[in-house]
Amino acid sequence: MITNISLFTTCKQVQVPSLVNFQGGLNMDPLFRRIKDKVVVIMGAARTGKSRLAIDLATRFPAEIVNSDKMQVYKGLDIVTNKVTEEECRGVPHHLLGIADPYSNFSATDFCHHASLAIDGIHQRDRLPIIVGGSNSYIEALVNDDAEFRLRYQCCCLWVDVSLPVLHSFVSDRVDRMVEAGLIDEVKQIFDPMADYSKGVRRAIGVPELDQFLRAQGIADERIKAKLLEAAITRIKVNTCILACRQLEKIHFNPSNGCFKKLCFGSLISYTMWEWNMHHLDATQAFNTNSEETEEIWKKHVLGRSTMIVGEFLG
Repeated sequence: MITNISLFTTCKQVQVPSLVNFQGGLNMDPLFRRIKDKVVVIMGAARTGKSRLAIDLATRFPAEIVNSDKMQVYKGLDIVTNKVTEEECRGVPHHLLGIADPYSNFSATDFCHHASLAIDGIHQRDRLPIIVGGSNSYIEALVNDDAEFRLRYQCCCLWVDVSLPVLHSFVSDRVDRMVEAGLIDEVKQIFDPMADYSKGVRRAIGVPELDQFLRAQGIADERIKAKLLEAAITRIKVNTCILACRQLEKIHFNPSNGCFKKLCFGSLISYTMWEWNMHHLDATQAFNTNSEETEEIWKKHVLGRSTMIVGEFLG
């Protein structure tokens, strides 16, 4: 059963000037094969800057973004699920972001159905779809397993990579900032002692980890509650790092083409993954320097290279 939902959301939508023209459409001559429309896919482990890169690219090309994150597709828990804010969107239209009932089960089949509709609509507006998210199973279901998608579209895959020690340190700091931004109160608003943590948005990292702490409210003393909260925050950090490792393993290994080799910073190497061209972008130094250097390194080694790759892809 396909979930019936609204597909489109925008963060203060503005018109993005057409900087690049790309070809698509149908050659009506039956002697010629259909010219495939173009789609960019951005993937990588949690907290590696995928959404930032997608928005950066969408301000340089006439593009709209299709979310493929399993938890961000649900309404609510914007801090917990790390949804981009209206300010961060910079007017770029987003699809499948916060549109599903938070207590439903939005499946890979649902994603493929609604993502295909969104992508088709984006192409009808003569714009470039950029699919972005850490849920590789959703991307694989659409890009590799959907025969109609493979027939209609040509993909360019960008893999944003950060070395695990650097990423784990960043995740720890990021979770602390999320707590300061109101993560605890956000989870408290949907807390239900009878809730099923295997369904909907309650599966998101940050929700089940706070269960014991929230159950202790009004029962335990302040010392015990403080310890429970500290333990919960630690579990959120650990589980986020575990998720990042699993996502990275899925990208590093695919039965059809074996293991990807470890790459050095600044390298730009193409692979064939799921029969699509994949470009590796090592963003480690952009996460491992001070704020001023970070911006310059990101622009040069991640955004600059990505802009070049996408420009060549669109031809």
